[in-house]
Amino acid sequence: MHGGAAGSDPRSGPPKRFPVAAVDDILKDVLGSCLREQPYEPARCRDMAKDIAEVIKARVKDLMIPRYKIVVVTHIGQLNEQSMQIGSRCLWDPASDTFSSYVFKNTSLFALANVYAVYFE
Repeated sequence: MHGGAAGSDPRSGPPKRFPVAAVDDILKDVLGSCLREQPYEPARCRDMAKDIAEVIKARVKDLMIPRYKIVVVTHIGQLNEQSMQIGSRCLWDPASDTFSSYVFKNTSLFALANVYAVYFE
């Protein structure tokens, strides 16, 4: 057991839950504003997926939620009468760790952005 004041034990979990609703809004805003009129172009979309992930990460970090590690993963693909299945697995504590996910579509592309928030003890 660590010394210190009551309630200061980091193993007691986060003092403030990760704001999933606020992150959902960030995902909708960033994907919509970056991709609304964007046609699917493979090279451009590859670069945009990286750039969008960086913008999302910066905006989530601006929320200043202490002790959470943030992982952002984005996918952009062409809409052309095909399907894609994307899966992920994580080892985490469901009491403190969480995620946010949003799918965007326009006439020629789809984008998926996932933000994983893992509490760092």
